[in-house]
Amino acid sequence: MESIAPHAFCPRYLHAVELIGSRWMGAVIRALLHDIERFNDLKHAIPGVSSRMLTERLRELEHEGIVERHVDQGPPTRVSYRLTPKGRALGAVVEGITAWAHAWEPEQRQEQSAVTDRGAKA
Repeated sequence: MESIAPHAFCPRYLHAVELIGSRWMGAVIRALLHDIERFNDLKHAIPGVSSRMLTERLRELEHEGIVERHVDQGPPTRVSYRLTPKGRALGAVVEGITAWAHAWEPEQRQEQSAVTDRGAKA
């Protein structure tokens, strides 16, 4: 019987991929990497994400130590989100996925997704 490669499964890798691969998570991380820090700015930078989903993702990233939430006492009180060093370290990963997507994902799929998202809101 053939043995399975002992390093084929890695729980750390699985956790990281599931975290980054969660719906909207990659888009949130990518926006934060581009120094978009305010909630409304993030919401406008990510077409189709709901306020509830964005809140969930930001909380999850904060829990994972990838994002820090900053409350700037006003008036008015302002909340911003910034990547931690752990979050900034995802920059190379996001750039790699972006390069892969531009090389292998057809442009038409992006256009279809935008149409589908707009149709779902109607």
